Amino acid sequence: METITLNNGLKCPVIGIGTFMLSPADAENSVREALKMGYSLIDTANAYVNERAVGRGIKESGINREDIFLSTKLWPSEYENENAVDETLERLGVDYVDLLYIHQPAGNWLAGYRQLEKAYKEGKAKSIGISNFEGEYIDELQHQWEIAPQFIQVEAHPYFTQKELRKTLDQYGIELMSWYPLGHGDKSLLEEPVFAQLGKKYGKTSAQVILRWHTQMGFVVIPGSKNVDHIKDNLDILDFTLTDDEMKSIAQLDKDRRYYHRTDEQLRGFAAWRPEFEKQ
Repeated sequence: METITLNNGLKCPVIGIGTFMLSPADAENSVREALKMGYSLIDTANAYVNERAVGRGIKESGINREDIFLSTKLWPSEYENENAVDETLERLGVDYVDLLYIHQPAGNWLAGYRQLEKAYKEGKAKSIGISNFEGEYIDELQHQWEIAPQFIQVEAHPYFTQKELRKTLDQYGIELMSWYPLGHGDKSLLEEPVFAQLGKKYGKTSAQVILRWHTQMGFVVIPGSKNVDHIKDNLDILDFTLTDDEMKSIAQLDKDRRYYHRTDEQLRGFAAWRPEFEKQ
């Protein structure tokens, strides 16, 4: 498995499995099967309401805990809960996570970040991150943190490569983890001729070419699926390398166009909503 080295020296796999929108039953099955077929990065969150299921999948896989890079996120309603980190670890059935994020710049997000820093110092999180902190939010946070994050998780794909954000990330050695890596239900990205051409050359699907583009951009990518065949295909991207000219061809697709547009009203709603943890 290819890895990247974070700004604190920790190594992280370049591809993992995400569990967003997976039911507990599907998350448990996907995590178990993914680990068995060679994945080692697993991403979940308080808000996905499947952390217990992810923990079960890890145990059922038979893979040693130290061979797994486990990532999760605190939800805004948990930022002021002083037990939030311990409760998250309890749901996952682990003593530590390899990566702990705050999920949204909502509510008292600075209190949430202080929780991350505390967890990092105590060894409960081997690395820390911010999710969806773009623009004004990362601009403000960089003047507030004691420990710089190792990761940011944001929307990224060939139509939206996060050029401006990456200028800030590069200053601190912060790595980018992509969500919506294949677009969001928009077939136009997958149907771009360049991906069909490269897929034919390398014997890969358009989706596999796009996922490989992510890793060669230096991004970590976490496509999610409940389909075991798709999970296997998503991992099968490390046996070919796009050339510099091919990467330049893909770069021409950048439209600076995101699929997800968050509003201030949504942020207020995020702060008020509490996940139903008992439904895991």
